[in-house]
Amino acid sequence: MEISTLATYHCLAFVWYFFIAYSITNIRTEERPSEVFLYGGQWKYLTVLNLVLQAVFYGVSFLADVLRLIKKLRCAKCVISSRDLLFSVLAFPVSTFVSISFWTLYSYNRELVYPKSLDGVIPLWLNHAMHTAILPFAVLEILALPHCYPAKKKGLIFLGLVSFLYISWVLRIYSVTGEWVYPLFALFNPAGLAAFFAVSLAIIISFYSFGEKNAAKTPLKINKTTSLCSQGTFDA
Repeated sequence: MEISTLATYHCLAFVWYFFIAYSITNIRTEERPSEVFLYGGQWKYLTVLNLVLQAVFYGVSFLADVLRLIKKLRCAKCVISSRDLLFSVLAFPVSTFVSISFWTLYSYNRELVYPKSLDGVIPLWLNHAMHTAILPFAVLEILALPHCYPAKKKGLIFLGLVSFLYISWVLRIYSVTGEWVYPLFALFNPAGLAAFFAVSLAIIISFYSFGEKNAAKTPLKINKTTSLCSQGTFDA
C-alpha cells in the first residue's frame, strides 16, 4: 500500500478512535446509572482503555507515515519500532480480546458485562463502535501493513505485565468499593476468579500468537538500502 494511502487511513482511524474515546468519556454525569462509573470512572473498563490505546497506536502510525513522506528516515525508524511494538503486543491482541469476549458473554447473558440500564446511556452505534468495529480495524491493519514482532519471550512478558497491571487495578477497585468492575466476577469464588483470569490471559496470548503468525512478512522498505526486517530490527 502506498505511504500516502496509509497516512490517510491512519489519520482517519486516529480521528475515529479519538472521537469515540471522547464520546464515551464525556457522557454527562446526570445520564449515568447509579451502578455505573463509580470509583475509577470509565477508566476501570478495558473497553475504554482499549479505545485510548487504539487512538495512541493510530496516532503513532500516522506520525510514522508522515515522517516517511517527508524523508525523515532516522526519526521514522524509531517511530516505526514503537508503532510495531504497540500493535503486536497491545493493540491487536487487546482489541481482538475485547470484541470477541464481549460479544460472547453478551450473547450468553448481557447483564454479566453490559447491563440493560446502559442502553439508555450509551447509544447503540457507540456500543458497536466500542465493541464491534475494533475487530475489523485490527484485522485490516494486520493485513495492510507489515509489522515486526519482538522476540516471543519479550513480547509475552510485556503482554503479561500489562495484563497483571489491569487485573491489579480491578482488584484494587473491588477492595475500595466492594463492587466488581463487571457483574460476572461476582459469580466466582477466589479460586474460580483466579482460574477465570488465567483462562483470559491464555486467550489473549493466543490472539498475540495469531497476530504474529499472520502478520505480513514482506519487509517494509525505508529507502533503497534499508528495510524494517521481520524480526523488529533494521538491516543496512
